[in-house]
Amino acid sequence: MLQSQENFIDVTSIEPKLKHPTIFNVFDGLSGGQSLTIHNDHDPKPVYYQLLGERGDIFNWKYLQQGPEWWDVLITKRGVEETETVGQVAVKDIRKAEVFKKYGIDFCCGGKKTIRQACAEKGLDATRIEQELQEVTKLVQPGRNSFNEWEIDFLCDYIVNVHHNYVRRYLPELQAYSTKVAQVHGSRHAELLEVKDLVLLIKQELEAHLEEEEQVLFEYVKAISTANKHNLPLTNQHQNLPVLIDALEQDHDLVGRAFEKIKALTNNYQLPQDACASYSLLYKLLQEFEEDLHMHIHLENNLLFPKAIDMEKLINSRNN
Repeated sequence: MLQSQENFIDVTSIEPKLKHPTIFNVFDGLSGGQSLTIHNDHDPKPVYYQLLGERGDIFNWKYLQQGPEWWDVLITKRGVEETETVGQVAVKDIRKAEVFKKYGIDFCCGGKKTIRQACAEKGLDATRIEQELQEVTKLVQPGRNSFNEWEIDFLCDYIVNVHHNYVRRYLPELQAYSTKVAQVHGSRHAELLEVKDLVLLIKQELEAHLEEEEQVLFEYVKAISTANKHNLPLTNQHQNLPVLIDALEQDHDLVGRAFEKIKALTNNYQLPQDACASYSLLYKLLQEFEEDLHMHIHLENNLLFPKAIDMEKLINSRNN
């Protein structure tokens, strides 16, 4: 059924019930960046809608010829985006963050890297990652939070009530257990002494960090949101919002690197044979705290911060 030209499908020569399955079979065999051409005697727009519905927005559709006798369409499967960052991918569909976590790709502190850059740094197959990311788009999971659609003032409140409160509740426990386990097991597992010191560093950094976010940044973000909603100028504009955000992102990076060290020291939270109940609880707390922190930083670095900067620019340009 395929002509001599590679990935050229003459739809007119295919039995009707096999037309769409044949197109889908060829499309599914394409790698990112590869194309197929379909040739038909009428507009194949139904293929477009079925492909979009069943495979997602992962292709480009280009008419090469549009009747009146023949229709030729070039369908190109999108490859891993050259410019889209892992943070931007996670913002569009937070389910894809699970793929990044599976392969150890940092989508929060390291969220400004492209997918290719992140894969290259870890020696990962970018094509394989792309395929798994595409598989996620086929899943229907109602009830997911659409963070990207929220107002930035509401997002601030969410971050405080969910993630800041989590930090304040569990950080003292994390410090207490890291100290206790290091005292009991540190002589046999010297890495626990360093884990204890890293937890203390994280605690000191986050305590000051949360206060600055809530009392300075978030209050200003809410002022930006109010001014934008009511088409008003910013009466008490922060001297330099990008500089403030850059400092906060550096804090995120410091805490993120501390957790990377903890993961390496604990062999990704693998318990030794002589681990007691407190030892097990410490590792469980560390792992859960890190997972919450990833989402916490992702929402700020990749969503809240850039939206606040863009909205401030919009208000200033509107009132100048």
